[in-house]
Amino acid sequence: MLEKIIDIINSIIWSPVLVVVLIAAGIFLSYKTRFIQITRIGLMVKSLFGSRNNATSKGITSFQAFCIALSGRVGTGNIVGVASAIGFGGPGAVFWMWLIAFFGAATAYTESTLAQIYKFKHNGVFRGGPFAYIHIGLGHKKIGITFAIATIIGYGTLLPAVQANGVSSAMQTAFNIPPIYAGLVLATLVGLVVIGGIKRISKVASIVTPFMALGYITLAMIVIFFHINDIPNIITIIFKEAFGVGALGGGIIGSTIMMGVKRGIFSNEAGQGGGAIVSASADVPHPAQQGLAQAFSVYIDTLLVCTVTALMILSSGCYNIIDSQTNTIIVTNALELGTNYPQYTQAAVNTVFNHTGAQFVGIALVFFVFTTIMAYYFYSESALTYIFHHSGTPDNPRKEKICIRFGQIVLLSAVVFGSTNGADLTWKIGDIGVGLTTWINVVALFLLYPKAIKALNDYLNNK
Repeated sequence: MLEKIIDIINSIIWSPVLVVVLIAAGIFLSYKTRFIQITRIGLMVKSLFGSRNNATSKGITSFQAFCIALSGRVGTGNIVGVASAIGFGGPGAVFWMWLIAFFGAATAYTESTLAQIYKFKHNGVFRGGPFAYIHIGLGHKKIGITFAIATIIGYGTLLPAVQANGVSSAMQTAFNIPPIYAGLVLATLVGLVVIGGIKRISKVASIVTPFMALGYITLAMIVIFFHINDIPNIITIIFKEAFGVGALGGGIIGSTIMMGVKRGIFSNEAGQGGGAIVSASADVPHPAQQGLAQAFSVYIDTLLVCTVTALMILSSGCYNIIDSQTNTIIVTNALELGTNYPQYTQAAVNTVFNHTGAQFVGIALVFFVFTTIMAYYFYSESALTYIFHHSGTPDNPRKEKICIRFGQIVLLSAVVFGSTNGADLTWKIGDIGVGLTTWINVVALFLLYPKAIKALNDYLNNK
């Protein structure tokens, strides 16, 4: 019964209309920013290190905000999410992930710049995000509060369950660790960090995130090197299947596009609003600087980390294609894997590292998911502080602290819940969380984008 209800909600939120709106928003904002994802790549990188070297009492550095946002983007979506996109959408889904990332970079710039423009100071620290620019920029307080509540529900409960499920599944395969134990250990590690608040989260993210991303990319490149002769053909297949002209024909073209877009958005968060929430907390000289930094994080997430995962899986042939309606295999490349798409990446690594792929991927997922859930907590706490700051009642620090502690308990409970429940159910729940915030945020971006364009022009003229 629960799964049927979730399916109905999912079909409403993730209708084809949302896919069209997301792509249209990315194309439109790319045009308005004069395709900064191509013309301003150098400035994006420079923006990461152009602010103060150390975090101030008012906020965190641009680089720390970048690392937190990147930790939110680089998670189980880069490993399990890519595998599910290929499993249910075929190789062509990878192209649509690339496309949504390319145009999503302009979306990420816009939302993060707006977050800087409309940030507010709460208890002496910068906070903000879509809920703030919807409220302050558009003058719609009720919608801002609605977005904040959706953020708390999505990032504070639904999405952590998805991330934890990826870890528990991988650790059970790799080390035969029961899911409940994996969930409890992960919840404990996350709890030790989030209790320390924004400063501790930013410090841990700035150390762990670059390390984990570089380590995983290095591992993936080694696997790809051993299959290098297959890469040209794999690239051709990706482009052909993306438009229904490959071996599969147009049989699953709808699923190909939908899975590519959904998993691309889940992974890079462009348009979803998460990166904007972190961006508001950065103490930078100019709003556009943080917007450019966040645009670059989309590239690292999807065009780099997701791509190496996809190339590993496809070049090694460790995948099957599954009918999303009947959950039956329609194309068999790795019979032994069946419909168990979470193991596609592990099997791909095994082709080079002789039965140690499960261990490698399991450890990588622990780091990925650990930092991602930290970022999710950051988002939900920021939404909670917004509600308290703009509630219209006198500040009540004690009540706010109680609510924050309760939110921490709920998030950690979601981690344990997700680790002990099936992947299909948790992914569907996660999709609802992504869709809830995306719908509201994209509409706001269409209405407020001129402010972000004005900030970009000002920054380029005076930098």
